[in-house]
Amino acid sequence: MRLLRIAAAVEVVSLAVLLGNLFTVHAKAVTTFAGPLHGCAYVVVIVATWLIPSAPRWPAFIPGVGGLLVLRARTLPVTDDPQ
Repeated sequence: MRLLRIAAAVEVVSLAVLLGNLFTVHAKAVTTFAGPLHGCAYVVVIVATWLIPSAPRWPAFIPGVGGLLVLRARTLPVTDDPQ
């Protein structure tokens, strides 16, 4: 679970850096560093989600926010009584 939290945070921050760079200076050095970092974080989020038995798996495949969606789904209370 800790791995998923770290990877989700890295995924979101690296996406924000990439988009900020795209809409401002578009520096190649930032893209060269943040692009692979974002890709690795995305893959780690997917793998970490599959390692948690009761985690919903489909949100992990949403780039950028998938890890946060999985974490949110894990922290929501489960109720069987629809009122």
